[in-house]
Amino acid sequence: MQRLLLLGLNHTTAPLEVREKLAFSPAQRDAAVAALRARFPECEAVLLSTCNRVEIYVSRGGTFHHPHPVVEELVDFLAESHALPPEGVRPHLYHKAGREAALHLFRVASSLDSLVLGENQILGQVREAYETAKAQNTTGAILNPLFQRAVAVGKQVRSDTALAEGRLSIASVAVEYAGRIFETFSDKTVLCIGAGKMATLVLEHLVALAPGKLLLCNRNADRATALAEQFKGAAVPFDRLADHLAAADIVVTSTGSIDPIITRAMFTKVLRRRRYRPVFLIDIAVPRDIEASVGELEQVYLYNVDDLQQVVAGTQQQRQSAVQDAEAIVSKHLDEFAVWHRQREMGPTIDRLYKRYHRMAREELDRTINKLPAAAQQERAALEEMTRRIVNKLLHRPIHAMRHADPEHPEIPYVHAMEKLFDLEEELNEAVGGTGAAAEKPASTSIDQSPPTSKPDDAA
Repeated sequence: MQRLLLLGLNHTTAPLEVREKLAFSPAQRDAAVAALRARFPECEAVLLSTCNRVEIYVSRGGTFHHPHPVVEELVDFLAESHALPPEGVRPHLYHKAGREAALHLFRVASSLDSLVLGENQILGQVREAYETAKAQNTTGAILNPLFQRAVAVGKQVRSDTALAEGRLSIASVAVEYAGRIFETFSDKTVLCIGAGKMATLVLEHLVALAPGKLLLCNRNADRATALAEQFKGAAVPFDRLADHLAAADIVVTSTGSIDPIITRAMFTKVLRRRRYRPVFLIDIAVPRDIEASVGELEQVYLYNVDDLQQVVAGTQQQRQSAVQDAEAIVSKHLDEFAVWHRQREMGPTIDRLYKRYHRMAREELDRTINKLPAAAQQERAALEEMTRRIVNKLLHRPIHAMRHADPEHPEIPYVHAMEKLFDLEEELNEAVGGTGAAAEKPASTSIDQSPPTSKPDDAA
């Protein structure tokens, strides 16, 4: 898996003010994946961008010793995508390669790397990022099975462990935070700005608290109306946002806006209109919907996704047994994927090894038989079978060593050592007409390719 590379940042390495600068909207994400593939045509790429992480997964092209893109090229690409200097981005990034990158993805899809353990949004976000990249033809022989496996891991963790039990999501924790501020919601007006997936999740939890009035506000009036009908609230026009803010006691924002929709100047005027009654603001959007300085105003209680850590901390220790169960599932799938990948990497080398030495054996057999009397040549079939069995026996030990290499260590060096020791690069060059560059031709991108797993005939 040495060609697999991950570069990213998350809530543990970058504060919200950094994450929002590097976040990708769906349109930006699609354009970035296309641009990355254009810059590195041989690589596969998937870009995952959520409120808590931005991660680029690539399967690199190039040669074994000189794969590309390298980490610094991805750092530059990420920074350039947002017109930021690389030196300002680099301190917040992490990178992983090979098995460690696959392990990280499996843990992400299982919500083991989430701000809220057991939250169920991340699995859908991983699936969406993969399906989007696949639709753009930027996935292939490595990232297709890798992300398909990651989604399967996330599903199994959710169904076979207690990790996802309870009200655990960014949305539910946000509502729980509101419940810590207000004893009752029956006399409160709740304003929800945004009609996307996260806003819908927030509404599901808010409705259970029976607020006195529920207002739905969105730039798309039809979407606001649909949500209002679903949750028995009232759709209100976005162009009168200031009026709705003046009437609301609790405001939840979760839009896809690149720029803040609520500024300090706007909210200063809103506070005067509401005679400085307390207002509780939950901004779970990344980039943020509300300017941070709004929280400095009198009687304003503003919380963002990073502030939710306080609620999350109380749930983590209670879930340690479920975490152990989930980690065991992740580890099992990682080992299985590593075995599959190792055999996929070895398959072409093993094929070339057999072809080269069986061809050499046939050439020597033909040379010998042609020198024998006609009567002896009648035994050709028996001699061919004997030769085939000898070659298989001789090759069994090195092939067995390749197939049973320690899964904790890179498998590709075994492949390259075998190609050097048995001169298989020459075999490949001869097969393609002597073109040396063909030796670096990437494997087929078909995900149905089955690596050879059977044992050589009559192996000793």
